Amino acid sequence: MLSMQQLFFKMIKLFSQDFTKAPTVAINLLPREGSWGGANQWTTQLSRWLSYHGWMVYYDLSVIPDVVVVTHTGFSTENSFEAKEVATLKKKYPHVQCLHRINDNDIRKNSSGMDDFLAESNRVADHTVFVSKWLRDHHAARWFDLSRPHSVITPGADPRFFNPIGTALPAPGEPLRLVTHHWSDNWNKGFDVYQQIDELIAAEKIKDLELWVIGRWPQELKWKAARTFPSTTGAKLGALLRQCHGYVSASRYEPGAMHVAEGLQCGLPLLYHRDTGGTVEQGLRYGMQIGDDLGETLRYFSQQLPQLRAKLLADPPSGSKMALEYLQLLQRMLLG
Repeated sequence: MLSMQQLFFKMIKLFSQDFTKAPTVAINLLPREGSWGGANQWTTQLSRWLSYHGWMVYYDLSVIPDVVVVTHTGFSTENSFEAKEVATLKKKYPHVQCLHRINDNDIRKNSSGMDDFLAESNRVADHTVFVSKWLRDHHAARWFDLSRPHSVITPGADPRFFNPIGTALPAPGEPLRLVTHHWSDNWNKGFDVYQQIDELIAAEKIKDLELWVIGRWPQELKWKAARTFPSTTGAKLGALLRQCHGYVSASRYEPGAMHVAEGLQCGLPLLYHRDTGGTVEQGLRYGMQIGDDLGETLRYFSQQLPQLRAKLLADPPSGSKMALEYLQLLQRMLLG
């Protein structure tokens, strides 16, 4: 028989237990240190945000989660599990919800099979998130049924590193610094346009303008006037971007580019190409399209910079906003 003292401590232990059950999520992409592309930034921010708000975050299916989040990093996968494993899980545990994040297609890499792969993976999804309306419409024209539950959530960068604090408009007599940055050296990242800007500056056809290029570029491309920097990420990249005044992206058919989000969050209005896919949606809010006369576009962009910057700073994109949208969506999915 328990003594009164033992009974007292047993009751204290009993009533001090937390009877609330934290929601659990399994994400199939483990966050990594350094730069591993936009998907890594996404999973890093989402994991941190969900953990802060009381979720238990896993990166495998060793624990039966309340909800599974599936994304892809291409065919040579870095993922810890795929859709077929989710299908097996849901067959045994039908209550488990699945959110499928789609951030890719065939057209941007001139590949074949990605659209079909995504369509097959999407069979397990209870809700689908596209990173842009453009990408949603691309897949809807091929396989996705728009009557199914879905959302569009724009990518956002880590606000600890990518924020406008310390930026400013060009001072009197200071050139407008236009910047772009890419990890890929593929010409489709817009290097034809960046080369044209470089040549205009070198030939002094447009004055009071500098072009900064961060990262990698095609080996055969020889810059004439651009200031170049090696690849970097995080705080160092944010500090470089904040030294500039405008961002240019001519990358073709981007589903939802993280490099654009990083530039915008540093307070840099966007100069974009009409064929930049999902980037156009950001450009319509915070920038200007590159016209047929590149030199005239650059001059007009310089004139409009104060108004564009004011509009951007009034309602900037944010990784925190992105993560909050995912949190609210996951909550709705669990509530049915």
